[in-house]
Amino acid sequence: MQIGVETSKAVDQRRVFVVDHDEITRAALQFMLQDEIETHELATPEEAYAKGADWLKPHLLLLGVSFLKQRGPGLIGEVTAKFPEVRILIVCDKTEEATAIDGMKAGAHGALVKPLTIEGVRKKVDTILGRGGAAPIVTLGRFK
Repeated sequence: MQIGVETSKAVDQRRVFVVDHDEITRAALQFMLQDEIETHELATPEEAYAKGADWLKPHLLLLGVSFLKQRGPGLIGEVTAKFPEVRILIVCDKTEEATAIDGMKAGAHGALVKPLTIEGVRKKVDTILGRGGAAPIVTLGRFK
């Protein structure tokens, strides 16, 4: 199912890894993004490292805040050591923003705060990846 997909984004060669303990969050994020960008859901950072070991390196990693709670902000450095060019967004609830901020201080590029919406997630991903927004408006003449 393609929901409001812009063709130029659908053929983008970049990929996103969604790494979260919560399989519902992983599935929801994959659903929201899969029409516009190659998206893979993984249960642990180690699965992401294995998947990205050869040619399948992510351009963006959506990291569940539970991993930062469990392993500390040093996890951000570990991820960037494995994937030096990756951009990282931390997925969290409003109540977990302090942990997300610690992750951003450690090098993450931002946060996706729940509740997640298709428009909000796609806009944030586009911004982090430097992908343009909507197609420019073309005016064909003056209205009187």
